[in-house]
Amino acid sequence: MLTRRTLLAMGLMSTMPVLASSSSQPRKLTVAAFPNVDAIIKAAIPKWQQLHPNIDIEVVSRQYADHHTAMTTALSTSVYLPDVMALESSYLGRFAQGGGLEDLLREPYRIDQYRSRCVTYAYEQAINRRGAVVAMPTDIGPGTMLYRTDLLAKAGLTASDLAGSWDAYVDVGVKIKAATGAYLVSNIRAIKDVVIRSGIGPGEGLYFDQESRVLVTAPRFQRAFKLSQKVRRNKLDAKVNAWSNEWAEAFKRGKLFTELSGAWMAGQLSTWVAPDTKGLWRAAQLPESTFVSFGGTFYAIPRQAATANKSLAWDFIQLLTLNTERQFAAFKSQDAFPALLATHDDPFLEEPLPFLGGQRARLLWRDAARQITATQVHKQDSFAEEVINNELDNVLDNDKDIGRALADAHRLLERRSHR
Repeated sequence: MLTRRTLLAMGLMSTMPVLASSSSQPRKLTVAAFPNVDAIIKAAIPKWQQLHPNIDIEVVSRQYADHHTAMTTALSTSVYLPDVMALESSYLGRFAQGGGLEDLLREPYRIDQYRSRCVTYAYEQAINRRGAVVAMPTDIGPGTMLYRTDLLAKAGLTASDLAGSWDAYVDVGVKIKAATGAYLVSNIRAIKDVVIRSGIGPGEGLYFDQESRVLVTAPRFQRAFKLSQKVRRNKLDAKVNAWSNEWAEAFKRGKLFTELSGAWMAGQLSTWVAPDTKGLWRAAQLPESTFVSFGGTFYAIPRQAATANKSLAWDFIQLLTLNTERQFAAFKSQDAFPALLATHDDPFLEEPLPFLGGQRARLLWRDAARQITATQVHKQDSFAEEVINNELDNVLDNDKDIGRALADAHRLLERRSHR
């Protein structure tokens, strides 16, 4: 599923430094992160230095994928471990189920005392199958639908026409395409990714349940594939990959009617993707009032990191996640919607957004965040996503039967999960 972190392919490259051992030098915490998150961390350093003037913070930044690969290697080898690591929610499953991260329920952390201060689903997402809480949430990505009001008007439609079912949403896309030539969505997977996340039952994850049973033949997958088939047959997807030049150009030229993504996408469109389309966009809840998350960031402490630094590492994580000033600074500078509930009633959320025609969209996104439920994570989620995407391609490009495609995916994932 697309997240804000997917586009961050231009981070600083660096080699993880070894902590200085000389007692004559100030103690130092090493924090490993990826672009945008690294900027948030660096912005917090002056406040940290007021509280701990003799403890330096060294930020090690890598490109998004390189960072998570490096953290996987560091945890498996216990070499070059940082004191604090940032993790994106889509990677949290593979990290949470291993034993490489501290259980923050234990002393000296006692994260449970802060549970009521965090967005519920974000906190619960960091709980692994053993009941340990392995990370602290800092920002979230409530899902939203962004749409072009000018294209809607050209087709003789209103916003209320978008407020119905998924099928009604596709029907609007047919009318938009006929009247304007614009596509409903950039890539069919954007729709599939949202629909398979709706109707997840208690104890279930996206692809597996808590007992590692495979779920990909469930009705939500069948519906997602059928809806995708309807979109493709009506030629409503532009078939462009997110964050590509073609994708950005389609936004600039008014060739994309909607974008299904996280709330942070409004900021990306306004700052660099399509700033000249200011005022033409509005935000709405996803079709059928579907409430899902598009990414989010967590901070964790490696279990094998330097013991002497762990209490300080937790202090730094609390500064980043429980301090309203720092949470708002990240929100305003990086569109990082706060996971700290104390920020959600601030007048800042009521401010109109010029890019969205003055709409007070943050209130919409706050309401969505309150409706999202946590989804069980599984170490094979990334592989399962690849399998499902491949089978969807087989259905759309090779006319493979949907039932057979999902059955084949089920068999493959069942073999993989029982290795």
